[in-house]
Amino acid sequence: MEQNLRIGVPSKGRLSELATQLLNRAGLQFRRQERTLFALVKQLPIDIIFLRADDIPTLCAEGAIDLGITGSDLVEESRQDVQLRMPLGVGRCRLSLCVPDSAEINSCKQLDGKRVATSFPQVTRDFLEKHEARVHLVELSGSVEIMISLGVADAIVDLVETGSTLAANQLRVLTDIGSYETVLIQSKKCRSQELADRVVRRLEGVVIARDYSLLEYNVPRAKLAEAEQITPGYNSPTVNTLEDPSWCSVRVMVPSKDVIAAMEQLEAIGASAILETEIGNCRL
Repeated sequence: MEQNLRIGVPSKGRLSELATQLLNRAGLQFRRQERTLFALVKQLPIDIIFLRADDIPTLCAEGAIDLGITGSDLVEESRQDVQLRMPLGVGRCRLSLCVPDSAEINSCKQLDGKRVATSFPQVTRDFLEKHEARVHLVELSGSVEIMISLGVADAIVDLVETGSTLAANQLRVLTDIGSYETVLIQSKKCRSQELADRVVRRLEGVVIARDYSLLEYNVPRAKLAEAEQITPGYNSPTVNTLEDPSWCSVRVMVPSKDVIAAMEQLEAIGASAILETEIGNCRL
């Protein structure tokens, strides 16, 4: 086990679920026993280590783990010297500076001398100093959104997804500090670069597949050129002749966000039997 590649994943919460799903879909199968911190990957010399999400950048930098899945916000806050291998396209959120709805604050500079509560003191301090606001930081590990109503702070810096929590606490976003998502990081003391690259390649297949769908349809051969303009494919579409030579069958990868519009455009030029299939994994 000392020579096995070690991958750190969050031990609990939504980020833990996302990391486990990604690894499983990439063919890294493992079972976590209750209350254990380790799991062995089947058929590969890889150990999964369950850790606090905010500890993963530090442990990766120290070489205790070789790869880690965590939030890019935590990587930036930690200031650790790690390599960003790839964004994973999940867990997207914003880090925002928020003030009370009733506050007459319209610029960051107006926070000079005030109290700001946050779980991201490094990022917050750097951002506000660039805006000529020197503040008293109240460093917390959670429940930041209620600090203004408790009288602890005049503003907060916190992660925002939908904004519903802000509305419930009568807060508004003054400005966004940055956008973040779940990422894969690597230690500069990695035990096996070859195996780490293999894991990255597998995860790339899952991440790319999630953004695409396979579209299949029949189209009159006379309309094939128009259809290819609508669905050009990753490199080019696969085209097969049907029993009726005046028709052909097309199979093509289409960005998932564009599928509905593409189906409508294809139908408008006479395509039929238009089918969308989810792609679970791919290599491009």
